[in-house]
Amino acid sequence: MNTTVPAAVPSPAIEVVNLRTELGGVVVHDGLNLQVDDGEVLAIVGGSGSGKTTLLRLMLGLQAPSAGEVRVLGHPLGACGRHELARVQQRRGVLFQQGALFSALSVLDNVALPLRELRTLPPDVVRELALRALAQAGIEAEHARKMPAELSGGMVKRVALARALVLGPSLLFLDEPTAGLDPQSSKAFVRLVRELRQEMRLTVVMVTHDVDTLCALADRVAVLADRHVVAIGPLAEVAPLPHPFVRSFFLGHQSRCQAESLRRYRESLHEPAVAA
Repeated sequence: MNTTVPAAVPSPAIEVVNLRTELGGVVVHDGLNLQVDDGEVLAIVGGSGSGKTTLLRLMLGLQAPSAGEVRVLGHPLGACGRHELARVQQRRGVLFQQGALFSALSVLDNVALPLRELRTLPPDVVRELALRALAQAGIEAEHARKMPAELSGGMVKRVALARALVLGPSLLFLDEPTAGLDPQSSKAFVRLVRELRQEMRLTVVMVTHDVDTLCALADRVAVLADRHVVAIGPLAEVAPLPHPFVRSFFLGHQSRCQAESLRRYRESLHEPAVAA
């Protein structure tokens, strides 16, 4: 008798369950639930004070919730031992807002820092891996000796991205990845992230207020308001919702979001896109 074995359902990359966060007596999150699927790009948006950055810190294990649970790559962060938490952290990369490069370190040393902190690799291997990560991010070896102050805003973002990816993570966090960039540099950086996402099979969690970046990268968008997730789904479904924040955030962009969603759907089917 033939038996069919059901296909394994992939585990979520991140699960946030019944989250409650209080900071200085102020409730930032209350009953927040969120799931990030393996391999997707999820964008998190919300108004000032909605708790976007705090949620990112909770997912990174930099902060503990008042109640509830955050599971990253199958590990409950609040119950992780020190060594288990370190292993989880090695499987994720973080691009902080404005790049957050160390001003006293060269480009190469900034990217090599996560490798050197492992204390397991010889210097020549560290250098080779750092240069390879820079090349992936579109930074040529001739710039490796430069200091952060000598770089353009776009190059700072690329170096910071190289540092985030140097350990070969499966999960990438982006905090306002195109903030401060001119339109041309922003588009180039978005193309780079899109290419690396495919090449490295990354799951990406992105906090952004830029609708262009959102339209170009996100598979789904989660809207934070009223201390929890008020909407989550593909752009074309979320943008028309009547919630006050959603209306103001996507004001004038609904048709573009729908057109972008349609273009990307056609791309997934290998059909030619129709110009909007």
